Formats: sequence, structure tokens, C-alpha cells
Amino acid sequence: MISFNSKRLKQARRRRGLTRRDLARKTGIAERTLGYNESGAHPPSAEHLQVLSQVLDFPVAFFLRDDPEPLPATGVSFRAMSRMLAGQRDRVLAGAELALELSSWLDNRFDLPQPDLPQLRYQADPESAAATLRSYWALGDRPIVNMVHLLEKKGVRVFSLAEDCESVDAFSFWKGRRPYVFLNTMKSAERGRFDAAHELGHVVMHHHGTPGGRKAESEADAFAACFLMPKSSILANQPALKSLPGLIRAKSEWGVSVLALARRMHETNLLTDWRYRQVCIEAQQLGIRKNEPEAIARETSQVLHKALTILWSQKMTPEKIATDLGWPRNELSALTFQVAPTEDSARDELTDHEAKHSKLSLV
Repeated sequence: MISFNSKRLKQARRRRGLTRRDLARKTGIAERTLGYNESGAHPPSAEHLQVLSQVLDFPVAFFLRDDPEPLPATGVSFRAMSRMLAGQRDRVLAGAELALELSSWLDNRFDLPQPDLPQLRYQADPESAAATLRSYWALGDRPIVNMVHLLEKKGVRVFSLAEDCESVDAFSFWKGRRPYVFLNTMKSAERGRFDAAHELGHVVMHHHGTPGGRKAESEADAFAACFLMPKSSILANQPALKSLPGLIRAKSEWGVSVLALARRMHETNLLTDWRYRQVCIEAQQLGIRKNEPEAIARETSQVLHKALTILWSQKMTPEKIATDLGWPRNELSALTFQVAPTEDSARDELTDHEAKHSKLSLV
């Protein structure tokens, strides 16, 4: 007989951003009893398990599964920690645990790209690290067409964050020999690209978890700017008019925000201190920090889309995948950029021949 797993109860509670007191209030179950349930001292009664399932919005089967995939003990670092509440942090970390399960589930069914990332911990500075990685991947100085697709091609697993985790920009970590990146889709598409490059900086420069804190964040920011906007590319394609309208017209060349481009041009001495301040002031007055002009299309996962499309072509719908994982359907959507192929789209996008010969091949 399959038994109740206390670790799954704690995981589900954390995923919903609840304390035990919150859960006791919502379920009518005594907080002390919930403590016993989570510690494994006493499993919940069948009646209480049904209540917990309904309130936490996880099927009963979820609480009967094996232990969750553990996150690495060190190396998971968040940006803007001061803005995060404990419940928000717990929620995204519990989501990351679910993503590890989905990643393993996919590995059992597909031959996915293997990691191909050099360790650049000993590079002299972030600009050197960015140039070294571009050279290693033979990218030259051309703009990156799609950051998420590039990461996935190089063996990084990329997942999305839950919709209401606005205070979390992005985060990343290594699990064994594979890096994972989580992106917040509530940010602008330009910000999402920069966040992806920022986390790539952490992955290649800070694999061992040092340096940490502000120094690591500053280095990852500098890496992202240099990786997305190489100095040679900026010098060769600089906007003719170094004004805010000129920068708005030029930013799509590199797929970055207006202010990111302005800052990079200032760093490369293409904008004077005075001109850079003027651009920032004008952008603030126009509300550009929150409403990016000439917005680009949001980047999403190609690997997850292809995998779900292939599975759907074999009658394995997202609902069936969620059931197989013991999840509610919305958890699958939250972690996969809301990718949801339909039967018609799967048929149109993927013929039987393509399913067998796709680069994303079935095991």
C-alpha cells in the first residue's frame, strides 16, 4: 500500500506560499496536527487528506509520491533578496523542485541537449568572460537571436516562474552536471532576455557559489551587458543620433531595453556623462522603465514546446502529463511558459516523420 509522504505536504504548502498557521486557518485542521503531519509523526486521516488536497490544489496522488527532488544545498541565489518575503522565496523554491521532477520526467522520454558550458571562474573580468564564451560558442559579435533557445541548445534547462512572483527577477543553479535557469515572464521581454544572460553569467562564472552577494550580482549584470551587446558590435552599429528616440529605434538590433543600451553605450564612451544623464531623465519622465517602447516578442522555451507537441501527437496531452506527475494542470503551465499545444496545432507542426527525426529525439 502506498503511504502518505510528509515531505510532499510541506512542499505543497510552500508552493502555495503558506505558513502552517495559514494552512490551519484555511483547512480548519489544528496547527499542531499539521506539524505532526509534516514531521512524519502522524499521517493525516483520509478526511483531512481530502481537505488538504482541495485547499492546496494538489491531487491526493501528489501526497503519495516519492520524496521531492532536492535542490542543491548551496548555489541558489536570488536577485533583490530584500524585496522578497519568506513565503515568496519558499514558493519559487518549491516550484524549482517540481521543475527538477519535470526535467527528469522528460529525460526518461527524450534525448535532450547535453550541457556545453565552459567554467570561466578565473576570467579577469565579466567582459573577458563574455568574450570567451562567445568565442567558445562561435557566436562572433553578432546579436543573439533568442537567448532562451541558445541556453537550451547548450544544455541549460529553462523554466518559467509562477505568474504572481513579481518580486523575483530570475534565479539559477547547478544540479549535478546540469544548470537550470528560471525566468519571470511578468517582466518585459527585453528584461527577460537580460535576465537570461545575467543567469548565464552566474552559471559560467559562479559555478562554485563564490563570490556571492552584491559582487556576484554586479559581475552577472556586467556579463549580461557584454554578452548581449559586445563592444565591437556597439561600435560598429551605434545609433547615428545619440538621443532617446535614436536609442529606441536602435535597441531592437540587440533585443535589449532602451536604458540597457544607453548604459552600454555610456560604458563604451559613446555617450558622455551629460548625455547619458539626459537620456535617463527623459526615460524617467516618459515612464519607460515600466513601459518599454517598441517592445519585442517574448522568448519562450523551444525544448518544452517541442516536447509537449511530440507527446500530444502521441495522445499524451498536458492533462495526462500532469496526472502522470501527480500535479494539477496549472503547475505544468506555470513552469513551461504557458505552452499548451492543441491537437490541431500538434498535427500541423509535427508530422510523424518529424517526430521520429526531430533534433529533440525520443529515447
